[in-house]
Amino acid sequence: MTAIALTIAGSDSSGGAGIQADLKTFAAHEVYGASVIVALTAQNTKGVSAIHAVPRAFVSRQMDAVFEDLDIGAVKIGMLATVELIETVAAGLQKHKARNIVLDPVMIAASGARLLEREAVQAIRRHLFPLATLITPNLPEAAALLESSAAETDEAVEEQADRLAALGAANVLIKGGHGHGEVSSDLLLLAGGKRQRFNAPRLATRNTHGTGCTLSSAIAANLARGQPLPEAIGNAKSYISAAIAAADQVPVGHGHGPVHHFHHWWGKGLYP
Repeated sequence: MTAIALTIAGSDSSGGAGIQADLKTFAAHEVYGASVIVALTAQNTKGVSAIHAVPRAFVSRQMDAVFEDLDIGAVKIGMLATVELIETVAAGLQKHKARNIVLDPVMIAASGARLLEREAVQAIRRHLFPLATLITPNLPEAAALLESSAAETDEAVEEQADRLAALGAANVLIKGGHGHGEVSSDLLLLAGGKRQRFNAPRLATRNTHGTGCTLSSAIAANLARGQPLPEAIGNAKSYISAAIAAADQVPVGHGHGPVHHFHHWWGKGLYP
């Protein structure tokens, strides 16, 4: 059986985040990647200059085409931009009984550009939380979903994870990449209340474009391969840490460059 994962997200014209990062990540995990593009962006490593939302009817047609033919083992959801797109994607997921849904509530790009309408935050909670197997907000995104300030202590992160679960999220992974200190710590709150932390050294690099997209798509790829959720997250955390550590080996652009999705293969002498 071929493991297949689907990304539903926006296109990054510079290739470091969004659909492009997701498909690279799926390939790096030996998972076949399919895509539903919900928005186009004009962006590079320095920022986002324009966003064009795909008409909702065409998003539905893409979802129908993929689900009616491919055996989708997991779904990663990224940038959705508008209330209408959120509602459309939620309806499609329900229609096709999608499984292993990883929701990355993308709101703001690494450059600071806003990628989600302010009124769409409530729509994410209402329509996508109940469908998601896992949500993966970073510290600012968790705060925005709760209309609160960003957590600055481990205790505050745990309290926000509890609040997100109370809003209907089955499992919650709050990423600590925006925190401080020598260790980047992600907190997993599983259904039933069990907590688990995934720690990695905080790496000094400006090339972190697409980090959140890459982690969530790595989790989805591992779920598509049949891994249990904690194992899928742990392996994805190891992958993204290595991709960040190798990011400076592939300098791209003049701003926040991408992580190195193919760090396992590049530079191994496969090509002259």
